[in-house]
Amino acid sequence: MANKSRPGAVRKNKKGPTTGTGGHGKKALQGKGPTPKAEDRPYHKAHKQKAANERQDAKSSGGAANRSASRGSSGRAKPSVEMVTGRNSVVEALRAGVPAKALHVAVRIETDDRVREALKLAAEQGIGLLEVHKPELDRMTGDAIHQGLALQIPPYDYPDAVDLMQQTVAKWKKGHIRNAPLFVALDGITDPRNLGAIIRSVSAFSGHGVLVPERRSVGMTASAWKTSAGAAVRVPVAKAGNLNRTLEAAKKQGIFVLGLDGDGDVSLPDLDSATEPVCLVVGSEGKGLSRLTRQTCDQIVSIPIDSSMESLNASMAVGVSLYEISRRRSGRR
Repeated sequence: MANKSRPGAVRKNKKGPTTGTGGHGKKALQGKGPTPKAEDRPYHKAHKQKAANERQDAKSSGGAANRSASRGSSGRAKPSVEMVTGRNSVVEALRAGVPAKALHVAVRIETDDRVREALKLAAEQGIGLLEVHKPELDRMTGDAIHQGLALQIPPYDYPDAVDLMQQTVAKWKKGHIRNAPLFVALDGITDPRNLGAIIRSVSAFSGHGVLVPERRSVGMTASAWKTSAGAAVRVPVAKAGNLNRTLEAAKKQGIFVLGLDGDGDVSLPDLDSATEPVCLVVGSEGKGLSRLTRQTCDQIVSIPIDSSMESLNASMAVGVSLYEISRRRSGRR
């Protein structure tokens, strides 16, 4: 018979009757919910890595990483900080004088000539060196092939296109600059290598700036910096909120807006306005100038080429046109 002072039921086993808990032990049998993620467990190494990542984000530019965007309170992506990754690419960028914020180097990296040159160039250019563990470098570069090196490129500071043209025209009229204002505007070009090559040509032929639309257009990426071979330090790249309105503003300032197209009103060698302030507009190789941009131009200029060649690459067309404008301005034959 059970002991009435104990609330549990009697259970029999080989050792004799025992008394149960009367249901008071149910809580011990209940689950504690799903297992927390590793990064949320204070004793786990993933939690320590997460904390280290957050500290690194706080030190970096807004916590931005390679081609990834942090999100603000509005939920919209903020501009990211670009990273040049890989030993060859980093060395080429440093040789070209690409402005960099920091050179990230993997802990215990296996050094070779490229790593040594990258470290030397970064030190000479006053670029900070940051040693990071490989998992962190993987995260920062979006798992790109970095080979232990990543160069952090800060966002480009674009001047306003209309302001740039107004300031340049004013300087020219006051005699502060010798050559008439010369700009190149891009219509629908999205390849950063084309932008870099165009900047290089503008610099070579004494141009004063490159204008890029704010939407659906190429911007100053690391690839554009490298292709410009350092010319982007001397030639400003300005943003145009609306390209056609910007071109209209250029015309009001006395700048001739000339569109480059295979089906032009005038051939490049017959261009009479080359000695005046000029804004040369170039479209993409496939689509050319958009309809509205074409209508906005004062004149459409074509480059005479062999009939077997349908079109030139945008950067090549700009280079040829700028050479002809420069030749006519200098009076060379």
